[in-house]
Amino acid sequence: MSDTPSGDGAAQPADLSTPPAGRVGVAIVGLGGAVATTAVAGVELMRQGAAGTDGLPLAALAPERTAALAPYESLVFGGWDLFDGDLAAAALHHKVLDAQQYDAARDALAAIAPWPAYGDDRFCQGVTGEHCHAADLGLRDVVDELRRTLRDFQSENGLDRAVVINLASTEASPDLDADVFQTAEAFEAAVDAGDDRIPPAMLYAYAAVLEGVPYGNFTPSVGADVPALVELAEARGVPLAGKDGKTGQTFLKTLMAPGLRDRALRVEGWFSTNILGNRDGEALREAGSLASKIGTKGTVLDQILGYPVEDHVVKINYYRPRGDAKEAWDNVDLVGFLGQRMQIKVNFLCKDSILAAPLVLDIARCLDLASRAGRGGVAEPMGVFFKGPMTAAGRTPEHDFGRQQTAFLAWLDGLTEDTAPADARTESSTSAPSA
Repeated sequence: MSDTPSGDGAAQPADLSTPPAGRVGVAIVGLGGAVATTAVAGVELMRQGAAGTDGLPLAALAPERTAALAPYESLVFGGWDLFDGDLAAAALHHKVLDAQQYDAARDALAAIAPWPAYGDDRFCQGVTGEHCHAADLGLRDVVDELRRTLRDFQSENGLDRAVVINLASTEASPDLDADVFQTAEAFEAAVDAGDDRIPPAMLYAYAAVLEGVPYGNFTPSVGADVPALVELAEARGVPLAGKDGKTGQTFLKTLMAPGLRDRALRVEGWFSTNILGNRDGEALREAGSLASKIGTKGTVLDQILGYPVEDHVVKINYYRPRGDAKEAWDNVDLVGFLGQRMQIKVNFLCKDSILAAPLVLDIARCLDLASRAGRGGVAEPMGVFFKGPMTAAGRTPEHDFGRQQTAFLAWLDGLTEDTAPADARTESSTSAPSA
């Protein structure tokens, strides 16, 4: 069984009526990937005044709504990767940044190198690397090493708080009905026994929870979204959010589908295809990883519309020449008044990492805020950021972007209102102008 965690017990809420102080560590699983290097470079460019806040969802909100969030410039990055090159080498390989951006961020990127990662090619065959923990380590040893690395990251960088974000390549899903995933006791016994049904993503999530560090899963892999780890997170007051960041094609689908529903335009079929050539696309050539990805992309439409779309087709194709420049193409077949048929065609050409990196930064800031507010367990309103939102047991995820955004903003406002001193709340309510 695990030893006493540094994060044991529910966190005591802080006063969130004023901006936070201190440095926040963002420990990323898959630090050398395109999304992670873009996020790190983006923060460095913001520090230099060489980048604005376009694309950052929370930067578009009124300042009073976001004052309690950690500033972007307070984020400090570290993390694990199966490839050992520094982030300058990684960013040069991924070719997301333009030449001027790369030159400006290069020194900061070169100063960061990933820690050895834990991988298992039974769950992710498309991506392999040699910068990894010894193959003969038991699962408990791996978890202990991940925890030690998190502690060292915080102490060596003088961090006040930290979060863990999973940006690793997509893993095949285990059998989620297995008994080892149903209770904390069964899961911990399985870790001690070296149970080979436990995928790497779960071990990172487990280590974060034991350390009292919030965990966000930006991938379709199964991380903390099993009853056993939710139980542990609730008991220890650790916020969780995920899974699979909603960035491009699915984001547009969750914007379009509610409008079609509300205008009673019946969706007869929706064909979605993607081509991309980055490391994520390479991993998705493996059947198990692809099934995990399509599972999160394919569930949104029926829930929004309220009826099954029999001809809802989702395809993802690896096409190396595109690199990070993804193309997402949709054809929607509609039936309108008098049974007349119509079509919508959308062609979204985008940089995958340019869409994803800002969400990663805001997810990290929100998880940090939830932790400071003492909100452990699943942060369900953060589902606005994800294709497969985590929910409380038995609840159906909401996918309608407008409804998600409304719930998220209410949650964000509630965090600061619930933890502000009583006199501050009273002053705020009495000073508001009358209608």
